[in-house]
Amino acid sequence: MASLNIIYYSATGNTEEMAKNIAQGAKDAGADVKVINVEEADESALNADFLAFGSPAAGAEEIAPEIVEFIESNKDKIFNKTVGLFGSYDWGTGVFMENWVEQLTNENFSVVGEGLINHLAVDDDEKIEKCKEYGRKIVL
Repeated sequence: MASLNIIYYSATGNTEEMAKNIAQGAKDAGADVKVINVEEADESALNADFLAFGSPAAGAEEIAPEIVEFIESNKDKIFNKTVGLFGSYDWGTGVFMENWVEQLTNENFSVVGEGLINHLAVDDDEKIEKCKEYGRKIVL
């Protein structure tokens, strides 16, 4: 059975909701899944076949520093894994996700698709299904 650890930071709860729905999609695909707030994550959070990182857009559409620091300090342990990237935003266009995927891809990380981005809350069936679909995509 494949394993997926989802490590996220959430300021308002929107990114956390995405994490939970991504987890459900991966579980539906048969994966063993853990959802971990980055503030509680340590090196053991990287012990999975697949990883996913979630961040809201911070400041001028940037990744939350908590997630950046966790990834930077553990790059050598993440490098050989397939990673999913997801996040939510309030204002702007959500370009932070495009930039994040591009940055990690340029560093030779194996990123799943174009990441998953969500405007504001995960509050309807379509948004929930997109999260679940991304969870399945990460582990299959």
